[in-house]
Amino acid sequence: MADFPSKVTTETSSPHSQSSQQRGSSLQGVAASITTKMDMSFIRSVPAVLMLAEIVLGLLHWTLIAASPHTISAAYGWVLFVAVTLWIITTILFFTILFSVQQRLAFVPWPLAVMMYNGVATVLYLTAFLANAATVKVFSWTHFFGHIGAAAFFGATATLAYGGSAFFSYMDWRNDGGNAATNTVPT
Repeated sequence: MADFPSKVTTETSSPHSQSSQQRGSSLQGVAASITTKMDMSFIRSVPAVLMLAEIVLGLLHWTLIAASPHTISAAYGWVLFVAVTLWIITTILFFTILFSVQQRLAFVPWPLAVMMYNGVATVLYLTAFLANAATVKVFSWTHFFGHIGAAAFFGATATLAYGGSAFFSYMDWRNDGGNAATNTVPT
């Protein structure tokens, strides 16, 4: 009986092979959790298509203005600020909804927040589009006249896309109950 502990080994594999197996399974687990948390029904929805349109149109809008001598008119500072800021926020919001981050942040009233964002974005983009369209004539003597005219067009279509998003987010907010107090009252 004295030689029993020396004959028994409790190690089933080497530590090196065990850690490589754990890393492999953890990578598979991370990949599985990412794909299961992506909201594929959101991609096929009208709000997602509108958000993608806002991202593409906003990118075209601000790059056309940034590629021109926009310092000629002071209005383009406002136009660039609105276009770039809303483009960044819309991109972040799109990925937040796509990867269901809003479910982890349940303390935020998402339907109300998205509706308010889209409403404010529509008004801001409308002012930026109007400033852009009103100052196109300043560039009539340069070869950037086409850039600024195209930017005005993309600004107008982005304004319409934000308006559509505001409408659909209002409908979502109204169907959600529209009032946080009605959703928290125990029945």
